[in-house]
Amino acid sequence: MTSLPEIYAAKVAEGILTPDDAQTAVLPELERIRAEVSKPVKKSWFRKSTPEPVQGLYLWGGVGRGKSMLMDLFVESLSVPVRRVHFHAFMQEIHEAMHKARADGVEDAIQPVAQAVSESVRVLAFDEMQITDITDAMIVGRLFEQLFEAGVVVVTTSNRVPDDLYKNGLNRQLFLPFIAIIKEQLRVWELVSPTDYRQNRLAGSQVYFVQAGTEARAQIRGIWEDLTGGDAAPLVLTVKSREVTLPAFRNGVARASFFDLCGKMLGPGDYLAIANAVRVLILEDIPALSRTNFNEAKRFVTLIDALYEARVRLICSAAAEPEMLYLEGEGTFEFERTASRLREMQDADWGQEPEN
Repeated sequence: MTSLPEIYAAKVAEGILTPDDAQTAVLPELERIRAEVSKPVKKSWFRKSTPEPVQGLYLWGGVGRGKSMLMDLFVESLSVPVRRVHFHAFMQEIHEAMHKARADGVEDAIQPVAQAVSESVRVLAFDEMQITDITDAMIVGRLFEQLFEAGVVVVTTSNRVPDDLYKNGLNRQLFLPFIAIIKEQLRVWELVSPTDYRQNRLAGSQVYFVQAGTEARAQIRGIWEDLTGGDAAPLVLTVKSREVTLPAFRNGVARASFFDLCGKMLGPGDYLAIANAVRVLILEDIPALSRTNFNEAKRFVTLIDALYEARVRLICSAAAEPEMLYLEGEGTFEFERTASRLREMQDADWGQEPEN
């Protein structure tokens, strides 16, 4: 079996990857996990065989540093059952499975759900572990404790150090044991690279398109495919027991239409959850705004504020330039700030980590 450092070196030699010392440094950790989980599980006649415990990896760092690319290499190298999934999507599935278990009369719904997961995979590979919902925060400790006891190995990426998960969240003290479990079961590794590869791919690229039919759509589609490979799935966020859906999502990049996010009854909490879950948002078909679609315009303002404060990279198509989007009706004065932010968010270095 070719090792991960060897696979990485081959891709560098082919010109597919640019050599990066920070990425190279973490490869032995991923190779360690790959080698350990590839060992046969010792059989037992007396009890169900449980794989030997293997310490996983919590890989965190700024956006665009190559965490998802390294996860790609790792997952593709495995010969054992593995599932790669965005953490939000996984937790949504867990809640649905627990709801079904309770409906079937199961008192402790976590136990059968954790068992089903552990029987289906040896490795769970999570994209962007983060906790924004209290319902997730209340169950992850027990859930992952049972997964680890069953021999499931977790490798995850995150933009946050473990101690900052669910930071300032409601009843956070009940969540703290999960952080302790993460630190015990996963090796915490910060990917400190000076290069933001995602930002470099967008550097010099147009990110605000005044709609010009098929040409603008083709350009946005090209950006989407460059950032994600074109392979995506919906991302469902749970906000106060309600579902907010991003139609397409992969590796921190989401794609949605104006109607998806502003034509529905969403509020500030929903937009904050979106801003926390994505690092790049492609928003298409922003219409001309006026008193005829005042509610949609207000939601759009709130969405842009949330994206701006979270420094999310925005790529969009609109009916007009920012200053010409909202020309008449109540709120035109307030929209001037939104137009200014839309301009600022077009800067080549927008979305980069601020200097400390």
